[in-house]
Amino acid sequence: MQTTIEPLSRPQTAHPTQLARPRPAGRKPASYWLSMAARHGLLIAVSIMFMVPFYWMLITALKTQTTVFSKPIQWWPSTLHWENFVTAANYPSFPFLLFMWNSFYYSAMVTLGTVLSCAAVGYGFARLRFPGRDILFLITVGTLMIPSIVTLIPTFVIFKTLGWIGGYAPLIVPSFFGSAFFIFMMRQFFLGLPKDLDDAARVDGASEFRIFWQIMLPLVRPALLVMAVFTFMWTWQEFFGPLVYLQDSSKFPLSLGLFTFRARRNTDWHLMMAGATLATAPLVIVFFVAQRYFLEGIKLTGIKG
Repeated sequence: MQTTIEPLSRPQTAHPTQLARPRPAGRKPASYWLSMAARHGLLIAVSIMFMVPFYWMLITALKTQTTVFSKPIQWWPSTLHWENFVTAANYPSFPFLLFMWNSFYYSAMVTLGTVLSCAAVGYGFARLRFPGRDILFLITVGTLMIPSIVTLIPTFVIFKTLGWIGGYAPLIVPSFFGSAFFIFMMRQFFLGLPKDLDDAARVDGASEFRIFWQIMLPLVRPALLVMAVFTFMWTWQEFFGPLVYLQDSSKFPLSLGLFTFRARRNTDWHLMMAGATLATAPLVIVFFVAQRYFLEGIKLTGIKG
């Protein structure tokens, strides 16, 4: 019986145009770039919305009184009057340099007290063991739900009994007893550090204060910087506290000084905006100088543990 062997059929190859061309390495699809463009466009639009009030403040400070409310609105005046800043800073009833020094002293002392006290208390709640620790921490966090207006009159009576009304003591001394928000933040950050560090230091004979000061604080430097920047900014623009406790105008910070300047010169809006711009400039400078460390601290101070 004769058998025939059929030749194997050759595999059919696809036409070169039918083959999927590999995408070049590193090349992203068009949808990715469209998405990125939409995101950046949204961020730019939101940034412009936030920058418009600051731009209006600055451009008003460079106008004359007659062109502040002119119609149509002048978004860019024909002549920039830089002398408005000199006039506002040297105005007789507005001692700008004195108010600037008062604001710097007040903000620096409150920042120092808040950083030291909150770091120490946060370390105690996170790394030390003592009876009632968790209950005390819950009470501390619970004070965040109490409106400040509720404690205003009792604290005012206490400071008046101590004879502190009229000075900076009622504004500065409470900061050395901590802030519930920053205590919570520092505790969560300390909980994220390895416990082997302080255990090894205790084995080597280090005291608890030395562990806190020389080992733990350098590790939480970004969190300390975030706390310092936030406290300094909030204190710099604080208005209600100085209004309640300060009586001598020579002790007014810039926030309260601008209010008195507006009350006396309520029609000179170009000088008012010039003073507001001068008061805002230190905050802008502080942020840009500490921007890198500030953003790093914001990234690292998330809730841990």
